[in-house]
Amino acid sequence: MSKQFDVVVIGGGPGGYIAAIRAAQLGFSTACIDAWTNEKGGPAPGGTCTNVGCIPSKALLQSSEHFEHAGHAFADHGIQVGELNIDVAKMLGRKNTIVKQNNDGIIYLFKKNKVSFFHGLGSFVKADAAGYEIKVTGKAEETITGKHIIVATGSNARALPGTPFDEQIVLSNEGALNITEVPKKLGVIGAGVIGLEMGSVWRRLGADVTVLEALPTFLGAVDEQIAKEAHKLFVKQGLSINLGVKIGEIVNSGKDVSVAYTDDKGVEHKAVFDKLIISIGRTPNTNGLNAEAVGLALDERGFVAVDGDCKTNLPNVWAVGDVVRGPMLAHKAEEEGVAVAERIAGQHGHVNFNTIPWVIYTSPEIAWVGRTEQQLKADGVAYKAGTFPFMANGRARALGDTSGMVKFLADASTDEILGVHIVGPMASELISEAVVAMEFRASSEDIARICHAHPSLSEATKEAALAVDKRSLNF
Repeated sequence: MSKQFDVVVIGGGPGGYIAAIRAAQLGFSTACIDAWTNEKGGPAPGGTCTNVGCIPSKALLQSSEHFEHAGHAFADHGIQVGELNIDVAKMLGRKNTIVKQNNDGIIYLFKKNKVSFFHGLGSFVKADAAGYEIKVTGKAEETITGKHIIVATGSNARALPGTPFDEQIVLSNEGALNITEVPKKLGVIGAGVIGLEMGSVWRRLGADVTVLEALPTFLGAVDEQIAKEAHKLFVKQGLSINLGVKIGEIVNSGKDVSVAYTDDKGVEHKAVFDKLIISIGRTPNTNGLNAEAVGLALDERGFVAVDGDCKTNLPNVWAVGDVVRGPMLAHKAEEEGVAVAERIAGQHGHVNFNTIPWVIYTSPEIAWVGRTEQQLKADGVAYKAGTFPFMANGRARALGDTSGMVKFLADASTDEILGVHIVGPMASELISEAVVAMEFRASSEDIARICHAHPSLSEATKEAALAVDKRSLNF
């Protein structure tokens, strides 16, 4: 007889492991199934985010930023550095250690919260009176049953047709995190989050980086004023960003890769790169889920079809994170995981898609929440805008990073904050104040009248809020 659980979560990424922990906290007998495996064959829960996404990329971004500071910024502080070298193997080793610490931390949290963990691939077998039978295919095959099932199987990197990832020359996000030596020439197809972050890592370490983007605009989802400022700063740093590109034939020789493309003026080019990162989006991962065995509905794009509460077409089957509609963000998945566990318990789980923050961890960082100026114009919303540059912020000057700005958008009549957009140092941390403010429907005046510590980067947030009323004090 299979083991019985109140809740079975398929997938141990941010949405899955958080859903399992919250379900256990609410008193449900809970199991979590995850197939990620470390280099020794052991479990590596945490999904793409922990293993080949958010966590390792931030580790490499931090290492490469230190390297760039040592080479270019330390002298301004009176710090003299001799010959500068990068030990890529040690940098990757540090990254791998951080990943393992996060893997082990999740396993510890499962034990702490009495979540039963199963290492293997989870797939539907059938529905019966007890719930849903789930097969776990790992080192040993077994079957468990759950009254409620939460699908949290994440997403996979999208490949270009005819150009498969070999993770040696043609790289997805996974291969981009494991380049063993700094390439002389690095190509990046796609100027999105992954492309810009990974391009930034290897550019700082000495690679000649060319970014090829099909869209005619840079970071089209970002507020246009912020995106233009970011583009200017990235180009100044040395990233070659080409917009409106049409990609032609890509040939992987096994030693290098050639890319034929047409630029926005119709001129044909052919570039040869040591490595090519393809970052053109991600696809929902339903591989091996055996959804058809129980009639679990997928939409036309392959996502698990859900309603606003993350319910699927099947009773007591839910889905969260990258495998469902909405932004493919780890923190969005976490919030959905918590909300679903609470809904199973009869509570009112809460996820406000309008206040989910977005972050690009380049240098400078880009972060935003709410609507952009172009969205407000398109919708005919009357608004006021206020901006404040970090060059006028004392803490930014002391840090030696005065690039970028904070921008507030507020309703013209009520002053309610409609969007906050930041490009600059520590934008990922500063955006949280805006998320809190918008969740409580604060006005720009509310932020303008709150005392912010001096000197701090957060004063730029206050000053941008003051600028909505055209009364900034330090610019």
